[in-house]
Amino acid sequence: MSETGGEIHAEHPFLPPPHERNPVRRLRGRLAAPVTLWTAALGSRRAGLPVSGLVVADGEPGKVLGLVDEDSDLWPVAEASGRFALSVLRWEHRSLADAFAGVMPAPGGAFRLTEWRDTDWGPVPVSAQTWAGCRVLDTRPIGWALAVEAELEHIELGEENDPLLHRRGRYFTPPGE
Repeated sequence: MSETGGEIHAEHPFLPPPHERNPVRRLRGRLAAPVTLWTAALGSRRAGLPVSGLVVADGEPGKVLGLVDEDSDLWPVAEASGRFALSVLRWEHRSLADAFAGVMPAPGGAFRLTEWRDTDWGPVPVSAQTWAGCRVLDTRPIGWALAVEAELEHIELGEENDPLLHRRGRYFTPPGE
């Protein structure tokens, strides 16, 4: 134990040895991914999910393809409304991402952690400078996820000096950004 306390294990105490871990997850973990927050609303019901597995495709119109958990709180609301808001998260949003992922407590729900603005596609954090309004076009199962294809109907771009990225189970932002 260190003299300052608070540190018991250098590594996760229940992590299996490398040769027993899922190689697909290990490969995915080595790829840096942007952290976005997908949110949707239907009446007074709001839901959100952090999504790092996504690709934006240029075209007329532009599209986004993302991998979501079909059993998440987000999907039934996005599916029923046919739309969602995609917010690009920054370093300051890491606790918000954890709350929506269900790995950090959020008394009263994750939507109480910050201020929101309502849009035609779903709620967007007031502090999110870059976001897009998306209309769901198609879905299909892929692996253990649901591939959601959506049209980018609206885009607002802001300065992104400290993008929230995820790699090997941790958040980071590139040095010098």
